[in-house]
Amino acid sequence: MTDLKSLNVSRRGRSSVALAAALLCVMAEFFSAGAQSMVDSLDLTSDEFTKADMTRADIEASLGKLAQGEILDLTGKRLNGLDLAGLDLRRTTLRAARLNKTNLKGARLDGVVLDSAWALKSNFEGASFVGASLFQTQMMDSKFDGADFSKAMVGADMSRGSLVNAKFDGAKLAPDLTNQSMGLMRGVLKSATLDGASFKSADLTRSSFDFASLKNANFEGANLTGAELVGADLSGANIAGAILNGADVDSTKLLALTGKDTAVGMNNVKNIDKAIVD
Repeated sequence: MTDLKSLNVSRRGRSSVALAAALLCVMAEFFSAGAQSMVDSLDLTSDEFTKADMTRADIEASLGKLAQGEILDLTGKRLNGLDLAGLDLRRTTLRAARLNKTNLKGARLDGVVLDSAWALKSNFEGASFVGASLFQTQMMDSKFDGADFSKAMVGADMSRGSLVNAKFDGAKLAPDLTNQSMGLMRGVLKSATLDGASFKSADLTRSSFDFASLKNANFEGANLTGAELVGADLSGANIAGAILNGADVDSTKLLALTGKDTAVGMNNVKNIDKAIVD
C-alpha cells in the first residue's frame, strides 16, 4: 500500500509539473501575441478610453497644492484627449492612467511610473522620460519624435509609433526575468519608425523591432542578444561594441553598417543567410 501511495504522490508531482509547464506555455503565447490582440477586444469608443476625469487646470491646481516631497496620485485616472503639452508631471504617479489621444508634447515625465497605463495615438514628441518606468504600458500608434527615454525601464508596446531621433541611452527594454509571471514583457517596437534613434549601452535583450525602420540608429555598446529584427531596416546603423548573439535578422537590411569590426556575435545571429547585406 505504501508503494502505491508513493506512486500516486509521484504521479501527482509529475502532473503538477506538467500543469505548470502548460501554464507557462499559455502565458508565453499570450504575451508574445502582444497588446494588439487586447486592443482588438476592447471598445476604444467607450468612456474609459475617451473621457477625462480632470482638466489641465485641475491637474495644475493639484500640483500647486503639493507639500514638499508629496506626489500627486493619478493612478487609474482618465486623462484622455487632454492638452497637457509642456506640463511638468515629475511629481505624479500615472500608473494605469488613461492617456489616449492626449497631447503631452514636451512634457516632463522623468522618474514617473506609467506602468499599465494606456496611451494610444498620443503625442509625446520631445517629452522626457529619463528614469521613468513604463512596464506593460500600451502606447501603440503614438508620436515620440525626439523623446528621451534614457535610463528608463521600457517594457512598453510602442508598435507603429514614430520615434525619429528618440533617445534610449542606458534604457532597459529587456524582459524582467526576476518576475517570472511577467518575465516575457519587453520593449515592443514593431513597425515603428526609429530613424536616427540612439540606443547607446541599452539593454535590448529579446526586445522586438520586427519590420521597424532603424536607419542610422546608434546601437553602440547595446545588448541585442536574442532581439527580434525580422524585416527591420538597419541601413547606416552604428553597431560598434554591440552584442548580437542570437538576434534574428531574417530579411533584415544590414547595409552600410559602421562598427562591425567591434560588434560581438555577428557570427551567431539567426538567419544571417536570409539577411540583406552588402
